Amino acid sequence: MLYPLISAVASAAVLYLLYKRFQRRISISHIRGPPAASWLYGNWLELMDCPAAETDFRWQAEYGEIIRVTAPLGENRLMISDPKAMQYVYHTASYGFLKPVGRTSIFRSLFGPGLTTVEGDDHRRARKIMLPGFGGPESRAYLPIFFSSIGKVAQKWQDMIAADEKQTTVVSIPQWVSRATLDAIGEAAFDYQFGSVDDSGNALAEGYNNMFFDMFGIPTPRSILSLGMIDEIPLAVTNFILKYLRPKSLSRADKTTKLSTEISRTLVEEKTAALLADKGRRDVLSLLVKANHSENPKARLLEKELLGQMNTIILAGHETTANTLSFAFYELCKHQDIQRRLRAEIRSMGKTGADYTSSDFDNMPYLTAFVKETLRFHPIVYNTFRVAAENDVLPLLNPITTDTGEVLNKLPIPKGTKIITSVAAYNRNKIIFGDDAHVFNPDRWLRKDPPKGLVSLGVYGSLFTFVGGSRSCIGWRFAVLELHAFLTELIGKFEFEFTEEGGASAFRREACNLMTPTMESDRAKGSQLPVRVRMARDEEA
Repeated sequence: MLYPLISAVASAAVLYLLYKRFQRRISISHIRGPPAASWLYGNWLELMDCPAAETDFRWQAEYGEIIRVTAPLGENRLMISDPKAMQYVYHTASYGFLKPVGRTSIFRSLFGPGLTTVEGDDHRRARKIMLPGFGGPESRAYLPIFFSSIGKVAQKWQDMIAADEKQTTVVSIPQWVSRATLDAIGEAAFDYQFGSVDDSGNALAEGYNNMFFDMFGIPTPRSILSLGMIDEIPLAVTNFILKYLRPKSLSRADKTTKLSTEISRTLVEEKTAALLADKGRRDVLSLLVKANHSENPKARLLEKELLGQMNTIILAGHETTANTLSFAFYELCKHQDIQRRLRAEIRSMGKTGADYTSSDFDNMPYLTAFVKETLRFHPIVYNTFRVAAENDVLPLLNPITTDTGEVLNKLPIPKGTKIITSVAAYNRNKIIFGDDAHVFNPDRWLRKDPPKGLVSLGVYGSLFTFVGGSRSCIGWRFAVLELHAFLTELIGKFEFEFTEEGGASAFRREACNLMTPTMESDRAKGSQLPVRVRMARDEEA
C-alpha cells in the first residue's frame, strides 16, 4: 500500500500539525460529528475501510450535512453535503479552495501537471485551451466513434456466444468496457487507434486495468494512517518521499504512465507536423498543439504540461466511464424488469448503431433516466477534497446545531481547514431526490416533478457526479453521450444476468479513490463483475 515509509517522518508531521493548530483562532471543534476511535487514527479506519460511501450515508443520517470528522493525529476536518456550502466551495470561491497538496502531489508525480493537478492561472489557461474539444457539438460529433468502439465488443461477444453449445458466455464487464472506453478516448481526443479491444494483450489497457485498486484497494491500518497524514506533512517532505523512497504500490502506475507518455510524445510530433502542413484537425490534441504555436505566450503549454494533459485525458476519459458502465450492468442484472423495459425502448427506435444521432436519445426518455440514475446512485468519484486557502465563512442552506446548542446559518472556518465533499451523500439528498433516495429507481426522473437542485450546483441532472463550477469535469457531455451509446448497443442486442456464483449481494462497491465493483469473496482480484450474456430474444422487440 501507499507510503509504508511515511512513519519515518511521523514526528515531523506531528510537530508541523501542532504548529498549525497553534496559529488558528477560529475552530470547528464545536461541530457535531462521530467520536474518534483513537487519537492516532481518528475516524479514518471507519471512513476508509468500508464499501464506498457507506460511512458517509450513516454519518449523514446521524449528524446531518455538515459533519466534523477527526483525521489521524487528532485534526478536525469537515465532511459536507449541504448544497449551499458546496456551491460556495466549488462555484463562488472555487479558486480559494485548493486541492490538498499531499494527495495532489501523488497524482502529479504519476501523471504530470494535468488539469486535475494544477491550480489558479495554470488551471484557467489549460481549461480554456481544452474546453472547445469537449463542447456540445464536438461531443455529438464523436457519436460514431462511440458506437464503433462498443460495436467491436458486441461482435466479439456474439462470436463467443455462437461458439458455445448453450449459446451463452460469461464476461467480466469492467475489463471489456474499459478497453472500449480507452479506444473511444484515443480516437476522439487524439485521432489515434489504441486497438485495445482487438488486442487482448494491449500493454496500455493491461496497465490501466486495476490501477487504482493496486494503489488504494484493501487498505491496511498503516496505509490508512499514511493517506491521512500525507496532507499534514510539508510538501518538501512529501516530494522527497515520492522521489527517493517511492512506494512499490506506484510502480505499475509509473510503468503505465511511461508508456502513455511515449505514445503521447509521438502523437504531439505528428500533430505538430500536420499543423505546420496546414492539415490540423479539431480533436483535443490538435487544439493543444495549435495553442502551443500561438503568438500569445500565455496560451502556450510547456512540454511537460502538454504531456500531463494527455495522460490525464487518457486516464480520466476512460476509467470513470468504464466503472459507471460496470455499475449500470450490475443494476441491469439486479433489476430484470428495468433491463426489459430499456430493451423495448431501444428496439422501438428501429435503428442500428451507425444510424443513431444524438437527437435520437431525446426520444428515449427511459434510457436517459437510467443513465441519470446510475450516475446518481453510483458516483465513481464519491468524495472530493479541498483546503481553505484563507479564513472563510461557509453559507449553509440548512441551519446546524453545534455541540453547545448554538444554531448556525453560516460556519466560520480557519485557513487550512480540510474539507471532504461527499458527492455520494449529496446524491442521496432526500429533499432533492425524494424519500426513496437510497433506492435505485430510474422512474424518479420521469415524474411530474423530477429532481431539481435547491441551488445551482452540478452540470447534469441536479447531480454532483461531475462536480461543478470552474473545476467541473470538462468531459461530462462526452461521458453522457458515450454512456447512452454503449448502453444502446449492448442492451439492444444482449440479455444479462448474474452468474450462478454471484448474485447482487456478492458484489461490493470498493473504495479505492475511485469506486469500482469487486466480489466480496475475492476482493484481492480487484475490479470484476462477471455476468452471463446471451443474445436478446426477438420476442422482446
